[in-house]
Amino acid sequence: MTGPDLKADLHRYLRAGREALLWKLDGLSEYDARRPLTPTGTNLLGLVKHVAGCELGYFGDTFGRPSGEVLPWMAVGAEPNADMWATAEESRADITGLYRRAWAHSDATIDALPVDAPGRVPWWGAGGAVTLHRVLVHMIAETHRHAGQADIVREHIDGAAGHSEHDDNMAPGDREYWRKHREHLEGVAREAGSR
Repeated sequence: MTGPDLKADLHRYLRAGREALLWKLDGLSEYDARRPLTPTGTNLLGLVKHVAGCELGYFGDTFGRPSGEVLPWMAVGAEPNADMWATAEESRADITGLYRRAWAHSDATIDALPVDAPGRVPWWGAGGAVTLHRVLVHMIAETHRHAGQADIVREHIDGAAGHSEHDDNMAPGDREYWRKHREHLEGVAREAGSR
């Protein structure tokens, strides 16, 4: 695969992860979009906010192309994990708008640079020398990891699961099928756990 083809292929995977992550917010109330559903506080809007900041850093500062976006949660002295949740003052539109601006900025960097363009990730220390290829791979992994977390969080909220509105990428079955499937798996787990 040539440089331009490789870059286009990687960019397509990044875009798919972005869309999957953002889709998890569709149809939810402000409460459900922010609701912490794990012991560490994982929530949908926080995941989007975090990935937006990651894209701005990795495709901006890493290649000397700062976005100009002000991210108060990244400032020295900011509350720990402040990028992983939205304040009451930050609306869903604020966070999703930031994410879409991050996409535009990242896409401009991806379009402008060859796949072997050098960059430096300052927060990686001595091992921070990278190429656009490495950053694309890193952000694909980061985005899809968080989209997977979002999938589980969303399923806990209202049962919605899958890759996208038009492609859930799930085995066919209604709620009753999944209830019975879960019961079956619970039985298998109990059987295995009793050995």
